[in-house]
Amino acid sequence: MPHPSWDERYASDEPLPWDTGTPDPLLVQMVESRAIAPARTLEVGCGTGTNAIYLASRGFDVLGVDIAPLAIEKARAKAAGRCRFETCDFLAAAPAGGPFEFVFDRGCLHVFDEAGERARFAEKVASQLVEGGLWLSLVGSTEGAPRDGGPPRRSARELVNAIEPHLEIVELRTAELGVNQEQLKAWRCLSRKRTVPAQPSTRR
Repeated sequence: MPHPSWDERYASDEPLPWDTGTPDPLLVQMVESRAIAPARTLEVGCGTGTNAIYLASRGFDVLGVDIAPLAIEKARAKAAGRCRFETCDFLAAAPAGGPFEFVFDRGCLHVFDEAGERARFAEKVASQLVEGGLWLSLVGSTEGAPRDGGPPRRSARELVNAIEPHLEIVELRTAELGVNQEQLKAWRCLSRKRTVPAQPSTRR
């Protein structure tokens, strides 16, 4: 997949729609409802570290990784040692410190246009989780009105096809992502690393 220059985006004076400066409300809801407990955590695509810093403030031991060195530089400056950040191409290299008990991504899975790349991403997440570990992914949805901008749109079927071979889908529900002061339709997908491999479908 041809990626834009993420470093150039972070160097620009233009506001970044995903870099809101406040923790994602969907993540906050999951943590404060205790659906996700403090754990050894990996955030993929952490950007300037807002969500990782929030998690660290709630007792999570967090490593944030991003492909953009400038984002990591900004995250380290903001965090002031409260959590760790490393530059990492997640599909190409394993982050240090794994396996993890919880993986979080806000808008990473949906950037991949090809089904095979989404499946690779899910497989890589599974490889970084302990058995029974959880992955929370926030993904742009095919629901909602037509729009020209905003996050890529993925269907529930596309998510299931990518995730189900590698992890058990615990919850897939409609939600909203805040982007440029708009609330856009999204998926909140919570998955668990399997302790038993997925079994073949049967027909009787």
